[in-house]
Amino acid sequence: MLEAATLLIFPLCLSVAAVSDLLTMTIPNRVSLILVGAFIVLAPLVGLTLPEIGMHFAGAAIVFCVCFALFALNVMGGGDAKLLAASALWFGFDPSLLSFLVYVAFLGGVVTIAILMIRSQSNVILAMGLPLPNSLLIAKKIPYGIAIAIGGFLAFPSSPMVAVAASHVI
Repeated sequence: MLEAATLLIFPLCLSVAAVSDLLTMTIPNRVSLILVGAFIVLAPLVGLTLPEIGMHFAGAAIVFCVCFALFALNVMGGGDAKLLAASALWFGFDPSLLSFLVYVAFLGGVVTIAILMIRSQSNVILAMGLPLPNSLLIAKKIPYGIAIAIGGFLAFPSSPMVAVAASHVI
């Protein structure tokens, strides 16, 4: 049961964040809070030791500090910063965190280019009858939660949380 929760909560939260960011250009605070709360509850129950949990918080703290600086410089949105830091908690200070961040950075560029192309061709797309959320057409922001979610999906299998949960299943 714990293993199932470990393997489902993270992807479900990222899915909610991505859809919300796409449709409303906001990521609900509760998504980040659920990620942090679920990690705090699940990590010791699936078998992470206290030093390992500490390393997860260290990785998340580093990501939070960088994201806070980017938010202060108006480069990153607050919801994106909170989601990225809360997601980093599930990877820890580990090579999987670097994989996650590289995926997010690359996919952030892809999403940005795709959104800019959609915005430049919005008249053609709307004329074809394809529905587009108004947030994509009107807002000046980029829904970076999509890149965070996809990067999380790609890197999650290498996460220590998945490794520990999978070792209990086998």
